[in-house]
Amino acid sequence: MNVKYIILLILTIQAGLINGQGTDQKKITKDIKFAKTAAEDGLMEVKLGELAQTNAMNAEVKGHGKTMITDHGKANGELKALAAKKSIELPSGVDAKKQERYDKLSKLKGKEFDKKYAKCMVKDHKKAVCLFKKESKKGKDPELKAWASGKLPTLKHHLHMWKETCKAL
Repeated sequence: MNVKYIILLILTIQAGLINGQGTDQKKITKDIKFAKTAAEDGLMEVKLGELAQTNAMNAEVKGHGKTMITDHGKANGELKALAAKKSIELPSGVDAKKQERYDKLSKLKGKEFDKKYAKCMVKDHKKAVCLFKKESKKGKDPELKAWASGKLPTLKHHLHMWKETCKAL
């Protein structure tokens, strides 16, 4: 047997490309990416909800901010426990882009904050509903898939709530 052939065969086996394992690894990687994205987005929702407690003027916006703290805080805790069980390391903070958005919102107060924050929540929750739907349908990890599916009704409710708030503002 040719040495190059043997080396190629060994590398192929290690890469998991035989017996479809490479495809499975890509699918597992997608589940991990989902968990990391969901965690970071959840952290952002809590941070912004906390910001709304000081910068919002509208009582409804403040109330919805508290809902974000409670609901996303609970979901973050559940995801953190699930990730620890699966040895998935989740981010402990938000990325630079999200931090920049937070910083911009933190400079606003009153009605201006209320409008921008509500629009931001609509955008974020549209994205979250899509992300969680995809995981709940195509996820390969049964526990992450079930967790995502279980969070969809709350995310859809948040989206509806924020859309209505935007209309009212």
